[in-house]
Amino acid sequence: MSIRKFHRLSACVLAVFILLHLGNHLAAVAGPHAHIAFMEAIRPLYRHAVLEPVLLACVLFQCGSGTWMALRSWKKRDGFVAWLQAGSGIYLALFLLFHVGAVLFGRAALRLDTNFYYAAAGFVLMPYAWFFAPYYFLAVFALFAHLGCAAYWQVQARPPMVRRLAIGIPAGAGLVLALLIDLALAGRLHPLDIPAKYLLIYQ
Repeated sequence: MSIRKFHRLSACVLAVFILLHLGNHLAAVAGPHAHIAFMEAIRPLYRHAVLEPVLLACVLFQCGSGTWMALRSWKKRDGFVAWLQAGSGIYLALFLLFHVGAVLFGRAALRLDTNFYYAAAGFVLMPYAWFFAPYYFLAVFALFAHLGCAAYWQVQARPPMVRRLAIGIPAGAGLVLALLIDLALAGRLHPLDIPAKYLLIYQ
């Protein structure tokens, strides 16, 4: 199998976790307690002694293979969709590496429960919010834009309207979800009472 095919296979494995993770963040629209309850329900799945190393290996492979494919054909890219696919893929790779690294650091070094408050603390303290708000927003949008680009290439033989919808619907959904997640983490939907141990990370 080619690297591209392994990349797609790895993406399918990660997609299951990412859908659960996004659902977890969307639960925060109902409040932090809903987010934490959802997380506690699904954690036994992705922190399983066998599954977690597989997911981490997929993250590393996905980031490495995606970046390699993007850079290898950098000069051959032509058109908005091709550049959006490459740009969103590289951003996702960087985000996954930093995000997973931050979670593992929080668990191992800081001895914290990396729950809703671990992420939200960076949203409520200045100047860190200026980084974390676009950081998360762009990650969610990049994910859906990247999926939209993949769908676009699958319908190249279809009429232009079908191709535009193939990329436009996922990208539009990504914008809405990114905004909702940012608002929830920033405490704009429900009042937040973040425990001091999470705030101390930034002080």
